[in-house]
Amino acid sequence: MNSDAKSRASLPTATWRRLVAPYEQTDGRRALLQVVTSYVPYFALWYLMYRSLEISYWLTLGLALLAAGFLLRAFIILHDCGHRSFIESGRISDVLGFIAGVMTFVPYYYWRHNHAIHHATAGNLDRRGPGDIWTMTVEEYRRSSFFQRALYRLYRNPLVLFLIGPTFMFVVLYRFVPRGEGWRWQRSVLISNLAILGVVVTLCLLMGIEAYLRIQIPIMLFSSAAGVWLFYVQHQFEGVYWERKKNWRGDDIWEKTGFELKPFAGMPVGLQLVLAEAKPMVLYDWTVPSLYEFQRAIADAERHVA
Repeated sequence: MNSDAKSRASLPTATWRRLVAPYEQTDGRRALLQVVTSYVPYFALWYLMYRSLEISYWLTLGLALLAAGFLLRAFIILHDCGHRSFIESGRISDVLGFIAGVMTFVPYYYWRHNHAIHHATAGNLDRRGPGDIWTMTVEEYRRSSFFQRALYRLYRNPLVLFLIGPTFMFVVLYRFVPRGEGWRWQRSVLISNLAILGVVVTLCLLMGIEAYLRIQIPIMLFSSAAGVWLFYVQHQFEGVYWERKKNWRGDDIWEKTGFELKPFAGMPVGLQLVLAEAKPMVLYDWTVPSLYEFQRAIADAERHVA
């Protein structure tokens, strides 16, 4: 374990929960402000990208980078609505989460279901699966066949992991439900797909298929790549908590992993504001609103773990 990992704070679970508790309250007005400051700039940039097609596609791509940041904020809203940590009303949370899901090509209700399983099993080596990045132990890798090793290395190649894979996941994989999940989840994904299709068809009729693809594709490439990278750095680092089922305890994640604050603290303020859920402290209490309480939680945590 390197020195940075060794310096990561390790405090009792009760202490972590006490530090986080003051920041678990939702605030409807601040939540609405985050919706406005995420959605309005995104739609404005989308329109500017459309107009920029008449000038230069390089300008369009530059605007796509900015739009991707705000689309990522929409995904953060979806994430927090799924955890009921964005706004108090469950019904409004689901409406906002569904809208964000249409914007980001994510089936909100099914994603919320799988993400809850992910949090309930995080760090459990015997329950890897929903929402996880494919991770093998050293022993598993050594026992694997040549083909399995090659596939694993290909999967974790940065080009696949952060560019090809994320776009394929959001655009293609999220359109389907694995067998055995039941009609409830199939129906929820179907409804999401129909809503997404309705938006796509409308925009294609208004501006043409080519213009739509030239705008939407780079936004999806940039935003999905950034989103998966953020998820990766939150879960794949020196000292991350993994245990077999017989030794696994959810609360141990707090105590044995703790907070890693340096990456976030080193980000430019503007990037922190756009990518507010870049939680380099592994905050497994997901009831802290990412967009309007997380930075305060970080500042408080720094005072205790410095």
